[in-house]
Amino acid sequence: MTKRTRKVGVTGKYGTDSVKRQAVGIWKCKACQKVVAGGAWTVTTTAAATVRSTVRRLRELTEA
Repeated sequence: MTKRTRKVGVTGKYGTDSVKRQAVGIWKCKACQKVVAGGAWTVTTTAAATVRSTVRRLRELTEA
């Protein structure tokens, strides 16, 4: 089984150099002016990824 998508990190979602850290855990995109809560040094955390996948899985179960 091969990978279909490539990991691109923040660059894939927000573009290069457009997301800057305002304070610890607060990130702002210059292009779209969105403010995102994340990790201290990265935009997303492993715990947030786990929660997103769990919520998505539960949402799919309730829709079916």
